[in-house]
Amino acid sequence: MNTLLQQVSEQQLAGFILVLARVSPLFVLAPIFSSRMLPARARGVVAVAISFGLAPLALHGQHVDTDAMQLAGLIGKELLVGLAYSFALAAVFAAISVAGSLMDTAMGFSMGSLIDPITGTQSPILTQLYAMVGVLVFIAINGDHWMIEGLARSYQLVPINKFPSIGAIVGGADKSFVSIFGSAIELAAPVMLAVLLTDCAMGLVARVMPQLNVFAVGFPAKIAVGLLVMGVSLPFVGGWIGDQVQVSVSSALQSIHVA
Repeated sequence: MNTLLQQVSEQQLAGFILVLARVSPLFVLAPIFSSRMLPARARGVVAVAISFGLAPLALHGQHVDTDAMQLAGLIGKELLVGLAYSFALAAVFAAISVAGSLMDTAMGFSMGSLIDPITGTQSPILTQLYAMVGVLVFIAINGDHWMIEGLARSYQLVPINKFPSIGAIVGGADKSFVSIFGSAIELAAPVMLAVLLTDCAMGLVARVMPQLNVFAVGFPAKIAVGLLVMGVSLPFVGGWIGDQVQVSVSSALQSIHVA
Protein backbone atom coordinates (compact mmCIF):
# COMPACT_ATOMS: atom_id res chain seq x y z
CA MET A 1 0.00 0.00 0.00
CA ASN A 2 2.77 2.43 0.90
CA THR A 3 4.58 1.55 -2.33
CA LEU A 4 1.42 2.29 -4.34
CA LEU A 5 0.94 5.64 -2.61
CA GLN A 6 4.57 6.50 -3.23
CA GLN A 7 4.21 5.70 -6.92
CA VAL A 8 1.06 7.82 -7.16
CA SER A 9 2.74 10.77 -5.43
CA GLU A 10 5.77 10.46 -7.71
CA GLN A 11 3.48 10.40 -10.74
CA GLN A 12 1.65 13.51 -9.55
CA LEU A 13 4.85 15.39 -8.75
CA ALA A 14 6.44 14.48 -12.10
CA GLY A 15 3.25 15.45 -13.92
CA PHE A 16 3.06 18.80 -12.15
CA ILE A 17 6.69 19.54 -13.07
CA LEU A 18 5.90 18.79 -16.71
CA VAL A 19 2.84 21.07 -16.67
CA LEU A 20 4.89 23.83 -15.05
CA ALA A 21 7.54 23.40 -17.77
CA ARG A 22 4.92 24.07 -20.48
CA VAL A 23 3.41 27.03 -18.61
CA SER A 24 6.73 28.73 -17.72
CA PRO A 25 7.55 30.07 -21.24
CA LEU A 26 4.41 32.21 -21.04
CA PHE A 27 6.20 34.25 -18.36
CA VAL A 28 9.25 34.67 -20.58
CA LEU A 29 7.75 35.59 -23.98
CA ALA A 30 3.98 36.05 -23.84
CA PRO A 31 2.45 39.54 -23.52
CA ILE A 32 1.29 40.69 -20.07
CA PHE A 33 2.68 37.61 -18.33
CA SER A 34 6.29 38.47 -19.22
CA SER A 35 5.96 42.17 -18.31
CA ARG A 36 8.78 43.59 -16.21
CA MET A 37 6.15 45.48 -14.22
CA LEU A 38 5.30 42.17 -12.53
CA PRO A 39 7.87 41.11 -9.91
CA ALA A 40 9.61 37.81 -10.60
CA ARG A 41 8.15 36.32 -7.42
CA ALA A 42 4.62 37.24 -8.46
CA ARG A 43 5.14 35.71 -11.90
CA GLY A 44 6.41 32.53 -10.26
CA VAL A 45 3.35 32.31 -8.01
CA VAL A 46 0.98 32.84 -10.96
CA ALA A 47 2.83 30.20 -13.00
CA VAL A 48 2.45 27.67 -10.20
CA ALA A 49 -1.24 28.56 -9.78
CA ILE A 50 -1.95 28.11 -13.51
CA SER A 51 -0.05 24.81 -13.45
CA PHE A 52 -2.19 23.59 -10.55
CA GLY A 53 -5.31 24.47 -12.54
CA LEU A 54 -4.14 22.74 -15.73
CA ALA A 55 -2.63 19.66 -14.06
CA PRO A 56 -5.91 17.65 -13.76
CA LEU A 57 -6.63 18.24 -17.46
CA ALA A 58 -3.08 17.44 -18.56
CA LEU A 59 -2.66 14.34 -16.39
CA HIS A 60 -6.13 12.85 -16.87
CA GLY A 61 -5.56 9.22 -17.85
CA GLN A 62 -1.89 9.85 -18.69
CA HIS A 63 1.01 7.79 -17.41
CA VAL A 64 4.20 9.75 -16.68
CA ASP A 65 7.51 7.89 -16.73
CA THR A 66 9.41 8.84 -13.56
CA ASP A 67 12.77 7.58 -14.86
CA ALA A 68 15.30 10.44 -14.63
CA MET A 69 16.39 10.36 -18.28
CA GLN A 70 12.85 9.99 -19.61
CA LEU A 71 11.60 12.75 -17.33
CA ALA A 72 14.39 15.10 -18.47
CA GLY A 73 13.44 14.48 -22.10
CA LEU A 74 9.77 15.17 -21.35
CA ILE A 75 10.66 18.41 -19.55
CA GLY A 76 12.66 19.56 -22.58
CA LYS A 77 9.73 18.67 -24.82
CA GLU A 78 7.29 20.60 -22.62
CA LEU A 79 9.54 23.66 -22.64
CA LEU A 80 9.71 23.48 -26.45
CA VAL A 81 5.92 23.27 -26.79
CA GLY A 82 5.46 26.18 -24.38
CA LEU A 83 8.04 28.27 -26.24
CA ALA A 84 6.43 27.54 -29.61
CA TYR A 85 3.03 28.59 -28.28
CA SER A 86 4.32 31.74 -26.54
CA PHE A 87 6.47 32.86 -29.48
CA ALA A 88 3.48 33.19 -31.81
CA LEU A 89 1.82 35.54 -29.30
CA ALA A 90 5.03 37.46 -28.65
CA ALA A 91 5.40 38.07 -32.41
CA VAL A 92 2.17 40.13 -32.44
CA PHE A 93 3.46 42.51 -29.78
CA ALA A 94 6.88 42.62 -31.44
CA ALA A 95 5.12 43.83 -34.60
CA ILE A 96 3.33 46.52 -32.58
CA SER A 97 6.65 47.73 -31.12
CA VAL A 98 8.31 47.73 -34.56
CA ALA A 99 5.39 49.76 -35.96
CA GLY A 100 5.84 52.32 -33.19
CA SER A 101 9.57 52.46 -33.88
CA LEU A 102 8.96 53.08 -37.59
CA MET A 103 6.60 55.95 -36.78
CA ASP A 104 9.08 57.38 -34.27
CA THR A 105 11.75 57.44 -36.97
CA ALA A 106 9.42 58.99 -39.55
CA MET A 107 8.20 61.72 -37.18
CA GLY A 108 11.56 62.45 -35.55
CA PHE A 109 10.75 61.09 -32.09
CA SER A 110 13.48 58.46 -32.23
CA MET A 111 15.98 60.99 -30.82
CA GLY A 112 14.28 60.82 -27.42
CA SER A 113 14.00 57.52 -25.57
CA LEU A 114 12.53 56.58 -22.21
CA ILE A 115 12.48 53.39 -20.16
CA ASP A 116 9.62 51.16 -21.31
CA PRO A 117 7.99 49.74 -18.15
CA ILE A 118 6.70 46.69 -20.04
CA THR A 119 9.98 45.42 -21.48
CA GLY A 120 12.42 47.23 -19.18
CA THR A 121 14.39 48.61 -22.15
CA GLN A 122 14.80 52.08 -23.64
CA SER A 123 12.37 52.86 -26.43
CA PRO A 124 11.01 56.02 -28.12
CA ILE A 125 7.70 57.62 -27.22
CA LEU A 126 5.39 56.18 -29.86
CA THR A 127 6.85 52.71 -29.40
CA GLN A 128 5.81 52.87 -25.75
CA LEU A 129 2.41 54.32 -26.65
CA TYR A 130 1.62 51.54 -29.10
CA ALA A 131 2.89 48.93 -26.65
CA MET A 132 0.51 50.33 -24.02
CA VAL A 133 -2.38 50.38 -26.49
CA GLY A 134 -1.62 46.76 -27.37
CA VAL A 135 -1.68 45.79 -23.69
CA LEU A 136 -4.97 47.64 -23.09
CA VAL A 137 -6.64 46.01 -26.10
CA PHE A 138 -5.25 42.63 -25.06
CA ILE A 139 -6.82 43.01 -21.62
CA ALA A 140 -10.08 44.41 -23.00
CA ILE A 141 -10.65 41.42 -25.31
CA ASN A 142 -9.72 38.93 -22.55
CA GLY A 143 -6.59 37.91 -24.40
CA ASP A 144 -5.15 36.39 -21.24
CA HIS A 145 -8.14 34.02 -21.08
CA TRP A 146 -7.58 33.05 -24.70
CA MET A 147 -3.94 32.33 -24.00
CA ILE A 148 -4.67 30.03 -21.07
CA GLU A 149 -7.53 28.36 -22.93
CA GLY A 150 -5.25 27.78 -25.92
CA LEU A 151 -2.58 26.34 -23.64
CA ALA A 152 -5.17 23.95 -22.21
CA ARG A 153 -6.16 22.89 -25.74
CA SER A 154 -2.51 22.17 -26.52
CA TYR A 155 -2.72 19.13 -24.21
CA GLN A 156 -5.31 17.65 -26.57
CA LEU A 157 -2.95 18.15 -29.51
CA VAL A 158 0.25 17.03 -27.74
CA PRO A 159 -0.45 14.97 -24.61
CA ILE A 160 1.99 15.18 -21.77
CA ASN A 161 3.64 11.84 -22.64
CA LYS A 162 3.86 12.40 -26.43
CA PHE A 163 6.42 14.29 -28.50
CA PRO A 164 5.50 17.04 -31.00
CA SER A 165 6.53 17.37 -34.63
CA ILE A 166 9.71 19.46 -34.63
CA GLY A 167 9.27 20.39 -38.30
CA ALA A 168 5.80 21.82 -37.66
CA ILE A 169 7.03 23.81 -34.67
CA VAL A 170 9.98 25.25 -36.62
CA GLY A 171 7.67 26.09 -39.54
CA GLY A 172 5.22 27.85 -37.23
CA ALA A 173 7.99 29.84 -35.53
CA ASP A 174 9.42 30.83 -38.93
CA LYS A 175 6.00 31.97 -40.12
CA SER A 176 5.48 34.06 -36.97
CA PHE A 177 8.93 35.66 -37.24
CA VAL A 178 8.53 36.51 -40.92
CA SER A 179 5.14 38.13 -40.28
CA ILE A 180 6.54 40.64 -37.77
CA PHE A 181 7.82 43.21 -40.27
CA GLY A 182 4.83 42.87 -42.60
CA SER A 183 2.41 43.39 -39.71
CA ALA A 184 4.42 46.38 -38.51
CA ILE A 185 4.16 47.97 -41.97
CA GLU A 186 0.37 47.43 -41.91
CA LEU A 187 0.11 49.28 -38.61
CA ALA A 188 2.49 52.11 -39.43
CA ALA A 189 1.49 52.60 -43.10
CA PRO A 190 -1.12 55.40 -42.59
CA VAL A 191 1.23 57.53 -40.47
CA MET A 192 4.28 56.88 -42.64
CA LEU A 193 2.33 57.71 -45.81
CA ALA A 194 1.01 60.93 -44.28
CA VAL A 195 4.50 61.98 -43.15
CA LEU A 196 5.90 61.15 -46.60
CA LEU A 197 3.27 63.32 -48.28
CA THR A 198 4.08 66.11 -45.82
CA ASP A 199 7.77 65.84 -46.72
CA CYS A 200 6.88 66.03 -50.42
CA ALA A 201 4.75 69.11 -49.79
CA MET A 202 7.56 70.75 -47.83
CA GLY A 203 9.92 69.99 -50.72
CA LEU A 204 7.59 71.73 -53.18
CA VAL A 205 7.27 74.70 -50.84
CA ALA A 206 11.07 74.92 -50.59
CA ARG A 207 11.37 75.06 -54.38
CA VAL A 208 8.68 77.70 -54.70
CA MET A 209 9.81 79.80 -51.69
CA PRO A 210 13.57 79.30 -51.22
CA GLN A 211 13.70 82.02 -48.56
CA LEU A 212 11.42 80.00 -46.25
CA ASN A 213 13.15 77.97 -43.53
CA VAL A 214 11.59 74.62 -44.39
CA PHE A 215 13.27 72.79 -41.52
CA ALA A 216 11.72 75.12 -38.95
CA VAL A 217 8.26 74.65 -40.47
CA GLY A 218 8.49 71.05 -41.68
CA PHE A 219 9.44 69.41 -38.40
CA PRO A 220 6.37 70.64 -36.42
CA ALA A 221 4.19 70.00 -39.48
CA LYS A 222 5.31 66.37 -39.68
CA ILE A 223 4.62 65.89 -35.99
CA ALA A 224 1.17 67.48 -36.22
CA VAL A 225 0.14 65.49 -39.30
CA GLY A 226 1.56 62.25 -37.90
CA LEU A 227 -0.20 62.63 -34.55
CA LEU A 228 -3.48 63.55 -36.27
CA VAL A 229 -3.40 60.50 -38.54
CA MET A 230 -2.30 58.29 -35.65
CA GLY A 231 -5.22 59.46 -33.52
CA VAL A 232 -7.68 58.80 -36.34
CA SER A 233 -6.26 55.32 -37.01
CA LEU A 234 -6.05 54.14 -33.37
CA PRO A 235 -9.57 52.58 -33.36
CA PHE A 236 -8.59 50.51 -36.39
CA VAL A 237 -5.35 49.55 -34.62
CA GLY A 238 -7.38 48.19 -31.72
CA GLY A 239 -9.45 46.02 -34.04
CA TRP A 240 -6.31 44.81 -35.82
CA ILE A 241 -4.68 43.81 -32.53
CA GLY A 242 -7.78 41.88 -31.44
CA ASP A 243 -7.90 39.99 -34.73
CA GLN A 244 -4.17 39.23 -34.71
CA VAL A 245 -4.28 37.83 -31.17
CA GLN A 246 -6.97 35.37 -32.23
CA VAL A 247 -5.03 34.46 -35.38
CA SER A 248 -1.80 33.99 -33.44
CA VAL A 249 -3.43 31.61 -30.95
CA SER A 250 -4.92 29.58 -33.82
CA SER A 251 -1.61 29.55 -35.72
CA ALA A 252 0.29 28.46 -32.61
CA LEU A 253 -2.10 25.55 -32.03
CA GLN A 254 -1.93 24.54 -35.70
CA SER A 255 1.87 24.26 -35.49
CA ILE A 256 1.67 22.00 -32.42
CA HIS A 257 0.75 18.39 -33.09
CA VAL A 258 2.08 14.94 -32.37
CA ALA A 259 4.93 13.75 -34.57
